[in-house]
Amino acid sequence: MELPRLIVIGDKNLGNIGKFLHSLNEPKKVSVISGRHVKKIIQNKFQKSLLKTGIKSVWHDANNNDETSIDKIQNDVKKDKSDLIIGMGGGRSVDIAKMISFNLEKPFVSVPTAASHDGIASPFVSIRGDKPHSVVATAPLGVFVDIDVIKRAPKKLLASGCGDLIAKITAVRDWEIGRDKTGEYFGRYSANLASMSAKILLEASEKRKVPDIREIVEALISAGVASCIAGSSRPCSGAEHLFSHALDKLAPGIGLHGEKCGIGAIMMAKLQGQDWKKITKTLKNVGAPTTAKEIGLTQNLLTKALVIAQSLRPERYTILKEIHMTEKTALDLAKSTNVL
Repeated sequence: MELPRLIVIGDKNLGNIGKFLHSLNEPKKVSVISGRHVKKIIQNKFQKSLLKTGIKSVWHDANNNDETSIDKIQNDVKKDKSDLIIGMGGGRSVDIAKMISFNLEKPFVSVPTAASHDGIASPFVSIRGDKPHSVVATAPLGVFVDIDVIKRAPKKLLASGCGDLIAKITAVRDWEIGRDKTGEYFGRYSANLASMSAKILLEASEKRKVPDIREIVEALISAGVASCIAGSSRPCSGAEHLFSHALDKLAPGIGLHGEKCGIGAIMMAKLQGQDWKKITKTLKNVGAPTTAKEIGLTQNLLTKALVIAQSLRPERYTILKEIHMTEKTALDLAKSTNVL
C-alpha cells in the first residue's frame, strides 16, 4: 500500500513549496512537468521558493498525454538526473509526471493548479491511444495545494472535479455488484472513503449550497487515497468511467474527464436502481453539465460510447455486464435520464 507521505493544503502558500520539497527528501534538483499557461503564472514565485532552499529546477512542457508524447518528455527528464519529479498543473501534467516517475523509479510530487479530477493523490494514470485506459503507476510522495491558485482556475475545471466525485456513487455500487456476482475482493474501508468524498456534494446540494473549494480539494485527495488503499481504481472508477474512456476513444477532446464521468454517473445510477435525479440535481448545483448537448456530444456518439464501454475493460464487472446494450437501449437510457 503506497500512500502520500505529506499533504499540505493552504491559501497563498506557494512561497513555501521549497520548504515542502526539502522536508520530503532534500532534493538538490527537480524536474517540473507543467503546461505552458500554468508555467507563465506560477514559475516566478515557484523558482524563488526553490532558490531559498538551494533546489535547482528544469522545466518540461506537457503538451499531450499520449504514449509518444510521454516517451519524449521521459527521455528529456532522464537527462536531468534530478532527485524528484513534480507534476504541476491539471490532469495532464500530473498524469505525465506520475507515469514518468514510475518508469524512471523517481519520487513524484503532485502540485495541482485545478481541482478537476481525483488523480491528485491516486497512483493511476489516464493514457490516450487506440484503447484509452487507466494504468497503475505510483502514488505521490507528497501533495501540495495552494487554494488561491485553485480559485483562479476556470470554474468549469472545478465543476469537472465535482463530476469525478459524484461518480464514486456509481463506482462503489459497481464494486459491490462485482463482489456479489464474482466474489472479487471488496474493500469496505476504501469504498466508504470514496463514498464519503461524494457525500459532501450531495449534502451541499440538499442544503442548496455550493461546497467550499477546500472541501472539494480534500474530497478529491481522499478519493485518490481510497484507490491507494484498495490497490486498484475500483472504489473510484466503474461503468461511468468506462463510458468516459469510450468517448475518449470515439471523440477525443470532447468534454472534460469529470464532465463525462458525471453524465455517465447519471445514466449508470438509473441502471443500478439508484437515485439518478439526485445526482443530476447535485451536478446542476455545482455548475457541472448534465446533458450531452452541454459538452458538444451528439446522440450518435453517446449511444456508441454506451455500447462499447464495457468492452474496454471486459474483466471489470460493472452494471453494464448485466445489460444487453444496443444503440436503441442506449438511446432509451439517455432520453429517460434527460441526458438527451
